[in-house]
Amino acid sequence: QVQLVESGGGLVQTGGSLRLSCAASGSFFRVNDMGWYRQAPGKQRDLVARINMLGSTNYADSVKGRFTISRDNAKNTVYLQMDSLKPEDTAVYYCNVEARLKSYSSTYYPYWGQGTQVTVSS
Repeated sequence: QVQLVESGGGLVQTGGSLRLSCAASGSFFRVNDMGWYRQAPGKQRDLVARINMLGSTNYADSVKGRFTISRDNAKNTVYLQMDSLKPEDTAVYYCNVEARLKSYSSTYYPYWGQGTQVTVSS
């Protein structure tokens, strides 16, 4: 019902920047919250940043001031601008959205992207 396509990962040196994108497509009525999570090897998947339909955001403390999340509601796309990258930011980054499938239903369902690797070399 909802497909998420992520792009923008890669290898970058410490202090560099990357921009991740995640586009939602398929059959749904509306996308609510959109966000990014990351999972490093041997660790749990953690929240990086989230943004709601009105543009309110929240960030993990470890990325505040360095990462910026934004969205284009017309394109159902969420972005993560990552600046001043550090080796500890190395992880697989996953896009997550909450989608309302039908106009007559108030239920939102979570969907995950396939993940994109971000590697920051020291």
